[in-house]
Order: sequence, then structure tokens, then C-alpha cells
Amino acid sequence: MKLIFFVLFNMAATALFAQFSTDDTLRGSITKERLWWNVLHYQLHLKEINAIQKTIAGEVTIQYVVLSNESTTLQIDLQEPLTITAVNYHPKHQDKSETATFSKIAKNVYYIDVPQQFKGDTNSIIISYSGQPIEAKKAPWDGGIVWSKDTKGNDFIASACQGIGASSWWPCKDHQYDEPENGALITIDVPKHLTGVSNGLLVEDVFVNNIHRTSWKVVNPINNYGINFNIANYTSWQDTYKGLKGDLPLSFYVLPEDLEKAEAQFLEVYRMLEAFEHWFGPYPFYEDGYKLIQVPYLGMEHQSAVSYGNNFQNGYLGRDLSATSWGLNWDFIIIHESGHEWFGNSITSKDIADMWIHEAFTTYSEVLFTEYYFGKNAGDEYAQGIRQNIVNDRAIIGHYNVHKEGSTDMYYKGANMLHTIRHIVNNEPLWLKFFRDMNKKFYHSIVTTEEIEAYMSNYFSIDLSPIFNQYLRTNQIPSLTLVKSGSKWKYQWNDCINGFNMPLDIAVNGKPLRIYPTAKFQKLKARNIAIDSNFYIRINGTFF
Repeated sequence: MKLIFFVLFNMAATALFAQFSTDDTLRGSITKERLWWNVLHYQLHLKEINAIQKTIAGEVTIQYVVLSNESTTLQIDLQEPLTITAVNYHPKHQDKSETATFSKIAKNVYYIDVPQQFKGDTNSIIISYSGQPIEAKKAPWDGGIVWSKDTKGNDFIASACQGIGASSWWPCKDHQYDEPENGALITIDVPKHLTGVSNGLLVEDVFVNNIHRTSWKVVNPINNYGINFNIANYTSWQDTYKGLKGDLPLSFYVLPEDLEKAEAQFLEVYRMLEAFEHWFGPYPFYEDGYKLIQVPYLGMEHQSAVSYGNNFQNGYLGRDLSATSWGLNWDFIIIHESGHEWFGNSITSKDIADMWIHEAFTTYSEVLFTEYYFGKNAGDEYAQGIRQNIVNDRAIIGHYNVHKEGSTDMYYKGANMLHTIRHIVNNEPLWLKFFRDMNKKFYHSIVTTEEIEAYMSNYFSIDLSPIFNQYLRTNQIPSLTLVKSGSKWKYQWNDCINGFNMPLDIAVNGKPLRIYPTAKFQKLKARNIAIDSNFYIRINGTFF
């Protein structure tokens, strides 16, 4: 039996790895050329942006600390057709930098060789690069640069690179596990009639000859795909939100022709901050402010610089994704993308395979926002309504170490898994406290699925592992077989993993009761039974 299992396991592993290339592994794994150094700070300068040729040229200074003496080769990611043109190495405490050798070892990967270094050393490399970055055709779903024009014919350009990665437009250590502890400085040079906007607070705004230069400082750790640039003939206004940690700087950037609509629609930001600070605790980036920026695509959760393209209307481009009408009471992009400031930007998954941590919790933030302003029943209805978007095609968790996300069910099914856990816990004060404590525990942290699972099980003193294994690692939804025979009912779980024992709330003859189905039939005497619809299950093979 052991031999058979070993053969079958290796056949499955061979089939799995056959799906992925060396490029996938270099992109998605923590290679030895990544492991020995840790990024402290990115300084990114976009020096040339040619909208006619759709090209860019820039320079990135990466400050890093040496973690071990086991290598002197750094892996830097930059996606074709962009190319690295020069690299300089700048040792700490030296005034001059020296040329470093580099080579392209795969389609989107460069190796940079530096002198022998020692654990604890802090040094920098300066990378010059140029070319035509990947153009996004359907941003934000495909990723890259969006080249557009406003109604006046001015350039309207923005980046959106979640999924495809930051290396689609600038050279970096493009893996979610390593964020720069000391943040980033982003400088953008554009023609004088335009303005470049990025993450963090504005620290420089000058005109040099015919160039308008802006510099933006991020002091908190930031994931690479959260760094973005936006270029337009922007008009802007600023404000302050009195939040849980004091004064939060707010900034808004829109096209002049949309100013009046934006001033009215962007009041949603204040409602968002009130609701989410209630549920999740303080906004995670007070030092960097909160910014909402109009872009030529739908939107994205760029840290402290949320991108907005929802046409200044409620819902998702005017429609309700839950088909309950509750989603028409708020602006989907402002609420959802801002929810990522807590889940995705502050709490970040180590591997893209665990992106459900970002998307399930953020989608559930829509439920909580609805509940905060319209009541618990409204939130429940919204959670149940978004189930119509679940496809159950494959597991929510993707493949590790090859930069591969799981099913899009990480959004709606993931949110309904959390909604189900909420009703298993059945303790509303504890549920509120959980979200606040989770954001304290994992504040500005890189996490894994296993860490989140263990934290939730320990927090609620309930072994939730069967729930996670069922909903995250399979595409099977638990089916309650319910059979009436005279005055008795028989019930059991089907289509479940071994050992699945999720409790279920029902009403028996109008009175609440918690039952504990297993894979074996149990009996219950009752005239009629009603199942709590907040549990995401099927009954007799059919969704209800």
C-alpha cells in the first residue's frame, strides 16, 4: 500500500508541476536569490512617460539589509518588454556607487551580482530601466498600464497591477512576502499641464523647466502591487477626518469636469471610515493619509491611494451585485476597495495562493457596511444575495510557490464562509471584538492561511478546521439530506470531507434549536423544520 501511495502521489505531483514553468517558479517562490536579503525601502523615480509611444523610463533605488552571507546575487523582477539598462551598487557609508554586473536569466527575471556582504549590512542598488510596459486592455482584471485621454484630449494614464505584479512597470523584488519596512518614495515627472499622483503624502510639488514634478512619501510598509501612479489634468481638494487615531489627512483627485459630481459622491468616504473603524479598528495608515483618485478604469485598492472609476454612482457601475437592492445604497468601489486597506494592505497574504485572506474579508466588509447603516437583517440579506455570484469551479486556495491564485469564489463564497462562521460562533459582541483584535494582532503583517485559521479557531475556542478545509480546499458545498418519515425527520451531511461536523441552527415547530449533523443519519421528532439561511449549505442537493 505504501508503494502504491508513493507512486500515485508522485504521479499527481508530476502532473501538477507540469502545469507550471520555470518562469512561474521564479515568480512565485522564495528563491535563494531572494531569501538572503530583505527590502527596507524603495525609491522610485518615473523620469519619462511618453504617451504617444507608450513608453516609460525610470530609476529605482532599493535599500536592503543582508540576512545571511549565503549569496551575493539578488533576484530582481522586471517584465518584458521593459529592460534594465544599468545597475549601480552603493555600499553603506560610501559616497560613490560602483557599477554592478547583471544578467537576464529568464523571461522576466534578472540576477544582479554585488560584492561579498555580511549579515546585518545595509546597502543599496540603483536600477535604471526603460521600454514599453505591458498595456492593460481590461484593467483592473488583466493589469498593466492604462493609456487614455480625458474629454479635453489630455493624457489620462494609470497603473493597475494586482495579479500581474508590480514588475509589469518597475523593477523590484516582486513577491508579497517582502514589503519595505520603511516604505517608499515615488517621484513622477510629467508635462507641466498634468499632475502625477501616487501613494502616501505629497512632499514635493515643483516645476522644473517644462516638467511638473511631484514626490509622494509612504512611511508604512507597502505591498508592491499597492504602489501605483496616476497622471491627469487633475483638480484636487483636501480635508481631515476625525478618526480613532486622531486627524486623518484626506485628499481627492478628479478630472475638472467631474468635480461637482465627485464632491457629492466622495462623501461616501466619511461613511466608510465611520463604519470600518467601528468594525475593524483604526484605519491602518494614518501617517500616509487616505486618498481617492479618479482613474480611467473601474478601481483598485492601492494603499493610501485608492483608485476610483465607478462613474460617481452607487452600486457596481449602477447595479447591485447581491440583487437585493441593498447594494444600491452605497458606492461599491469606494467601500470594497477601501476595505482592502485593512485586508490586503495592512494584513497581506504571504503567497498569492492565499488571496482569499484579502478578498473574502473585504467582500465581507460590504456585508458589515450594509449592516452598520441598514441593520442586521439587511446585512444578512446582502450576504445571502451575493451567493448568486458563486461558481464552485475549483478550490479557493490556489497553488503555492508558482504565483497562482485560486477560484474567484474567494470573494463571494469566502465571504459566505465567514458569514457561516459568524453564525456558528453565535456571539455578536465577540464577533465585533474579533475583527478589531485580528487587525491589532496582524497589523502590517504578512500572513498565511494556516495562521488565520489557527487564530480564528483559538479566538473562538472552536475547531474550525473542518469548515476551512471544506470551503477553502474543495469546491463541494455541504449538503444536508433531510428526510421526513411520519412525525420524525432524519438528517445527515453529504458531499463533505471526512469528519465534517458543522453545527446548524434550525427552528423546530417555531423554536430555535442547534443540531450537530454528521455523515450518519440522526433523528429528530418535529412537525416542521426551518433551516437558518445564514448558513451557506445545500438542502437535499439544492441551494435554498
